[in-house]
Amino acid sequence: MAFNKNARLPTPEAVLETISLPTKLKKIKEERDTEIREIFERRSDKFLLVIGPCSAHDEDAVCEFVSRLAKLQEAVRETLVLVPRIYTNKPRTTGEGYKGMGHQPDPRKAPDLSEGIYAVRQMHIRAVRESHLTAADEMLYPGNLPYVEDLLSYIAVGARSVENQQHRLTCSGVDVPVGMKNPTGGDLSVMLNAIHASQIPHVFIYNGWEVSTGGNAMTHAVLRGAVDVNGRSMPNYHFEDLMYAAALYGQRQLANPTIVVDTNHNNSGKQFSQQPRIGLDVIQSRRNSTILRDMIRGLMVESFLAEGAQGVNDGVFGKSITDPCLGWEDTEAFVKELAERT
Repeated sequence: MAFNKNARLPTPEAVLETISLPTKLKKIKEERDTEIREIFERRSDKFLLVIGPCSAHDEDAVCEFVSRLAKLQEAVRETLVLVPRIYTNKPRTTGEGYKGMGHQPDPRKAPDLSEGIYAVRQMHIRAVRESHLTAADEMLYPGNLPYVEDLLSYIAVGARSVENQQHRLTCSGVDVPVGMKNPTGGDLSVMLNAIHASQIPHVFIYNGWEVSTGGNAMTHAVLRGAVDVNGRSMPNYHFEDLMYAAALYGQRQLANPTIVVDTNHNNSGKQFSQQPRIGLDVIQSRRNSTILRDMIRGLMVESFLAEGAQGVNDGVFGKSITDPCLGWEDTEAFVKELAERT
């Protein structure tokens, strides 16, 4: 065997007992979950904005960002629901590079997954305590979900994971909205198949148990652009793309048909500064179609305190060490304009 057993990881039960979610914060999460669920169930006309750094590598910076976001939420509460993006596990295209706080609680030190599990949970709880905003995270590893499941109000499944059987089955047992991204190749049927699979009941093996699930009716589509055979970005946020996606969606008997548009990644060609323009373009498309007005219910934006990206050892507070992000000033201006136009 080529595997070295470095350390036995703590069980979810042990971690949750050590770092529990206080009763007051449980109540806040219940209220937030209801507010977000109502958007998908068409009981609210508010617009969802999942926004935050590409990767959450620094607890202090993340919590500062989320606290600022909480003040902004108050200013736009009539039209927008802001969900902090606190992504703690990062997929890497080549397998190299920083894989998130779950792997490396300190990106300048060696991986320590046991310490990372505690660090991730601690950061999420601190963010809720200081902001009263519950967050989104990416389900990169389905087996990690029990460590944070009680903390999240939104879960994303990435373009590289959307075809994976364990991701689909695990999402069928989740009780918050799950966004399934289109794969990097752009085939929307793959994404729609994932939504279908996640909305129906299953029996399967999960973390050493035979489990059964009832299906998650809030699993939905996230359009993030694609890559062609030559490696060039192919956006799918334009009006014609959205209408096509809506038409395909409408052919399926899926609950709560909802599209969230990712304004970065291949929709922006990773040109992070284009995100506000793309987001407002999507809002204009909603105005031009009653179908899109009903179906497009949110956006994803990569944003942090400082604009751009930096190296792991550069030490700029609140600046991404993975993909570049919008800075706070542009973020604030965009969110306020989005609130006015939605």
